[in-house]
Amino acid sequence: MQRRLFINSVAATAIAATTRSGELSADIAIIGAGTGGTAAALAALRDGHKVILSEETRWIGGQLTSQLVPPDEHPWIEMFGGTRSYRNYREAVRSYYKANFPLTEAARLQSPFNPGGGSVSGLTHEPPVSLAVLNALLAPYIASGQLTLLTEFKPIAADTQNDKLKAVTLEHTLEKHRLTLTAKYFIDASEQGDLLPLAKCEYVTGAEGRNQTGEPSAPATPQPNHIQSFTVCFAISHHDGENHTISKPDDYAFWRDYIPAMKPAWPGKLLAWHMSNPITLEKRIVAFDPREDQGQPNTPLNLWLYRRIRRRRNFTNPDRDADISLVNWPQNDYWLGNLHNNTPAEAAKHLRGGKQLSLSLLYWMQTEAPRADGKLGWPGLRLRHDQSGTEDGLAMYPYIRESRRIQAEFTVLEQHIATKGREATGAEKFPDSVGIGSYRIDLHPSSGGDNYIDVSSQPFQIPMGALIPKRIDNLLAGAKNLGVTHITNGCYRLHPVEWNIGESAGALAAEALRTGEPPRKIRNDLKLRAAFQARLRTQGIDTQWPSLSPR
Repeated sequence: MQRRLFINSVAATAIAATTRSGELSADIAIIGAGTGGTAAALAALRDGHKVILSEETRWIGGQLTSQLVPPDEHPWIEMFGGTRSYRNYREAVRSYYKANFPLTEAARLQSPFNPGGGSVSGLTHEPPVSLAVLNALLAPYIASGQLTLLTEFKPIAADTQNDKLKAVTLEHTLEKHRLTLTAKYFIDASEQGDLLPLAKCEYVTGAEGRNQTGEPSAPATPQPNHIQSFTVCFAISHHDGENHTISKPDDYAFWRDYIPAMKPAWPGKLLAWHMSNPITLEKRIVAFDPREDQGQPNTPLNLWLYRRIRRRRNFTNPDRDADISLVNWPQNDYWLGNLHNNTPAEAAKHLRGGKQLSLSLLYWMQTEAPRADGKLGWPGLRLRHDQSGTEDGLAMYPYIRESRRIQAEFTVLEQHIATKGREATGAEKFPDSVGIGSYRIDLHPSSGGDNYIDVSSQPFQIPMGALIPKRIDNLLAGAKNLGVTHITNGCYRLHPVEWNIGESAGALAAEALRTGEPPRKIRNDLKLRAAFQARLRTQGIDTQWPSLSPR
């Protein structure tokens, strides 16, 4: 029976690829088409290899699209500190707006142009735009047959023999038919390291113990269930004088009155215009006013502006195009359980809980949230299904901060990158560096009951050894599942870093195919390693930072 495997585009059209059997083969198979997986595919494709790229949702792009998370980036990203292809992607987003949206002349002259004008990044923008850009990047390879893209397929089994991964079985999430993928190399770029248990690849979950790693911020002993909270994000616009109040969520009473039980303590109710300060853990007052266009000095952070993804004053029809803001705040971080260290039934329960929390936050904002003018609620807040591509208006996939992580040839520890003790020297210099990144060690509250852990860090490198499992020879980590700890995951999980991880994993698989040598040998042979690093640099992947001040 002929199966049709659909690839969804931003316009909701579909390009169909067909297969007459339940088996597909390629040089490189990438499981997960999120931020890292898409970058991994682009790297392998530009080296001429045949690639299969699978994705659990209908949208490629992960954080950038299906999870509704506009970029979190370091302050130098417009100039350096990301791969060439990542910077090209960013500019393609801006070009897409200029080519397809009715921008004002002032917006067209902005340099750099920030479509949403959000304060979290210089490129807060609408997820469907990222989807369109990423689809366009892959389209020539799909058309030529070099890339097979399988959306709505999830890995359910793997065949590992003699320390090699032979095949991966995928199942369509709706139709339930199955495909078996064979390849010379596999990259796990799934959001939660889904391939690792299936392939019997040794991995870690939660927090390592200080007795294992010596990390100052780690718990004394291992805590495998201390996994960072996940968030079911959603987008909203505000329409004054209109009523878009949703039906009261089933769990609203619970979340309205919920006071987190954390160590150190959370300052009162979760649904409130205050939160823990991530650094000091003291009470931090925030604001919410969807009528504001820009923040004011010496006033609390207006959450409406923080992740705003469309600023109506950038468009020529501001009366029709309302501002749109993305809700990914501490108020809808879910930490009562996790999604990958539980039974499927438990994971489903917690996913439902995360969705109910987000809907409860929206309902609270529409009906009961205190306003600066003394009123209660903003009934004009409208859930934007057009941004999520879903019937319920919530993100297709939860924003996952922490994945299963491979037991790697090398694991990055807090001592390698934290500012304290390294003020003069900077972060550890890794001789096998395959990329760079920068962000504070920023851990959101965990399912183990920890409050924020926030530690200053230095601009850091991505060691090749962190992409390579200790045992399996033809499997690489291509996303947040690399060799980092619970602590250092807090700064290796952001958009440009995940892109760099994926791109370097794709390039490493391509190098292994080109040389006939496995990744482990490429890393440990000085001549092979130097040649690969030189090739990365010619492809626009920096392996070291210029001299910078610590963050």
